[in-house]
Amino acid sequence: MADSDVPRAQPPWEPPLAGTEAEHLAGALDRLRATFRWKADGLDPAGLRVRAGASALTLGGLLKHLARVEDQCFGTKLSGTPLGAPWDAADWNADPDWDFTSAADDTPAQLYALWDDAVARSRATFDAALRAGGLDQLVHLAWPDGRRASLRRIVFDLIEEYGRHTGQADMLREAVDGRVGEDPPAAWRPV
Repeated sequence: MADSDVPRAQPPWEPPLAGTEAEHLAGALDRLRATFRWKADGLDPAGLRVRAGASALTLGGLLKHLARVEDQCFGTKLSGTPLGAPWDAADWNADPDWDFTSAADDTPAQLYALWDDAVARSRATFDAALRAGGLDQLVHLAWPDGRRASLRRIVFDLIEEYGRHTGQADMLREAVDGRVGEDPPAAWRPV
């Protein structure tokens, strides 16, 4: 057997090779989360504030924004739970992009902890929701005509959100220090 034919241990963020729909969705989301976190990882305040071209996006802003999106998806959209701190103290009418713009005032430790904690809550909430009713269960999120979204829709929307922002993070990180790549190295763990 050639070395290339020997199965290698998969990194923890790699989706299953043959799992259930829920396992594949969770795996795809976790791979995007890991890639995003790797792109944003280990930076000082200046690195988290780097912009590329005319865009106002920064890795710090993306960390904070995706932390809010995690809390919205697996809190507000899933069960109707209002957003807590720091989101509930923001004046969203005065600054609809508060999560992006206020990140410049946060330390790297605050931004990493905010995102890491939001993801940990989301994983626990998603696992509990799967046990309670599976992907087909209807959630709190409803359209004006009363139709409600499923848990599956929330997960697909979050995967789409991470896909968009992980691509942006890829370009931003390259602008910071040249880091490129599709996935984190197998031995990588967040700083």
